[in-house]
Amino acid sequence: VTLVFAAPDLAAGDTGARAPVLAAHLLAVVFLPLAVSGGAFHLLPVMLRNNLQSQRRLWLALPLLAAGGALTAPGVAFAVPPLLWPGATLVSSGLALVLVELGGLVVRAPHGRMLVASRTGVALSLFHVVAALVLGSLLFSHGNATVLGVTHDRWLLVHLHVALLGWIAMLILTVGRTLAPMLAQAPTAPARRAPVDELVLTLGVWLLAAGIAASRWVAAVGAVVVVLSLARFGALVLRVARTRRLALEGPLAHLLAGASFLLQATALGFALIVGTVHEERRAGAYVLLLLLGWAVGVTLGHLPKLLSLSLWVWWPPGPRPKQEALYPRRLAQAEALVFAIGVETIVAGTFLGNGTAARAGAVLLVGSAVLATVAAAWVWTQRAH
Repeated sequence: VTLVFAAPDLAAGDTGARAPVLAAHLLAVVFLPLAVSGGAFHLLPVMLRNNLQSQRRLWLALPLLAAGGALTAPGVAFAVPPLLWPGATLVSSGLALVLVELGGLVVRAPHGRMLVASRTGVALSLFHVVAALVLGSLLFSHGNATVLGVTHDRWLLVHLHVALLGWIAMLILTVGRTLAPMLAQAPTAPARRAPVDELVLTLGVWLLAAGIAASRWVAAVGAVVVVLSLARFGALVLRVARTRRLALEGPLAHLLAGASFLLQATALGFALIVGTVHEERRAGAYVLLLLLGWAVGVTLGHLPKLLSLSLWVWWPPGPRPKQEALYPRRLAQAEALVFAIGVETIVAGTFLGNGTAARAGAVLLVGSAVLATVAAAWVWTQRAH
């Protein structure tokens, strides 16, 4: 809904206006921490073959993340420190509890046994969460001032890439190698001796971050390394799409769309590195592709499916329905289609400076959000009482 009001600012290239900043932080500080934490708590104990230590920590983290995000997003957008700093403290405290639990899974993961997620990949994802939080705190504590010879806008881009590539893309890469084939009932990914892709992605993220801060050529090298690390995962997603035994479900549809948005973001990112006209609008379109199309889209696509899996796994003793009966496939497919069209439309409107198209895309995204909410609510109603 906020993007509907932000559309004219995005089309005008005013990405620092209140509405775009609020929309970005509602996605990055409210939606992603809650959604990714929930998904991680469902998947990683199974993938790393040990249990979470404290349910109390999870119940405490939930209100901290929810309340903290609700304060932080408007605090940043409207420059209200009495909202921002308490909210950031609550979010940081909630994420600290999440990191303790997930870090414990990594530490306790058995050695010498087959794991279906890389310990290194999960640990690197958690590291980048901390790095993004630290960068965000430093960024907003200094306002618009230049720090270490780097302007505020460049620090903001560093913060964005560490969060979206180092945290979200790393976790998608680590978990998705197993999850994508499993949900589509496709052949699994080949076994690996070392988490090469995750290590290469980390190298690329920090080269890109250093280049954004200091050198276009270093940024270009970092971007190439990031693309190479994600290309193998993209090839896996395409193979899963070709060899799946199920209809094209929401998670895979969002992964395919997310890969397309990531490719578009890559092309636009290289254009920004080279330097072209209308850089503000292109930067806005780039952030929409990376944050909304890639990070939020892939996460959103998995939520109803993971919720249905969770209800199925924890079904009480006795007869249980088929897992497919707990998942609204058609509704999820419709949501993925509306979401993809909405993202492409708002990106095109932003890129071309067309406020009408940008707003039309935002309206479609509202429809996608409604469909996703209805899908999750329907799944919840199917639970055993």
